[in-house]
Formats: sequence, structure tokens, C-alpha cells
Amino acid sequence: MNTEVVLRRAGGPDAGAVADVWLRSYSTALPTVVRARSDDEVRAYFRDVVVPERETWVAAAGGRIVGMMVLADGLLSQLYLDPAWRGRGVGDRFVALAKELRPGGLTLWTFQVNKPAHRFYERHGFVAVEYTDGSGNEEREPDVRYVWRP
Repeated sequence: MNTEVVLRRAGGPDAGAVADVWLRSYSTALPTVVRARSDDEVRAYFRDVVVPERETWVAAAGGRIVGMMVLADGLLSQLYLDPAWRGRGVGDRFVALAKELRPGGLTLWTFQVNKPAHRFYERHGFVAVEYTDGSGNEEREPDVRYVWRP
């Protein structure tokens, strides 16, 4: 599969595909984490809030959305890839874009059980600075806050 991947801002018509990538990625990467919202609620959230109101980026390849990233000020609030596109450099490109757009630094949260995400972010210079019991997130899942400073 040698399809060119283009990173671009998401638009309203992308919302369904963005939500689908999030759902597939979450189910694959976090099988033990109970989601706080149903599939329909997730799709509505992406349609009504995330894509229209947040700085949402997509990775598009061959006419399909294969990844998504959301930035909010200095927070990298979401980065999810279609499972078939993991390990192919798309996440690296998203992080490089996030650093370019937020040169003063970034912070993010990931679940403690998501060890592949820990390795990924640490490889990109993020440092774990806080561990919680999960009482501050809607999944009630222990998480970790990472920070990148240039």
C-alpha cells in the first residue's frame, strides 16, 4: 500500500469518518477500557463539537480518513489512527505537525494501560509528569500526563 498521506484540517463532511477512526482505534488499542459513551454519542460529539469547534486535523489516504488529531491551545487532546495505519509514520507526522503548530510546548493525557502510546510519545521527547487514579476522566481509568518542551 503506497498511498500518499495528506494531513489537512478537518471539515464538516469529515466528521463521520473521523468518529469511525476514533472508534476503531479506541477498540483496538484500549480493549480493557470501558468507554463512557455509546458509538452514537461519539459520532454526535465529533459531528457537533469536535470537528466544527476544535482544531481537528485528519490524515487522508486514497480518499479515506486514516487518522485524526485534535489540538486545543497547548493540549494534544486526541491522536488516533486507523489500526491498519499504525506503524507507518502517520502518527510521527501528526506529532511533528503539533510541535510545529505549538512550538512553545505540548501536554497530553493517555491511559496508563496504553503502553504503546507511552513508548510512542516518549520516543518523540514527551516526559511523564503526573499519574492519576482516573478520578478526573469520564472513563474512571488511571491515566498519565505527558509534557513536551522544546
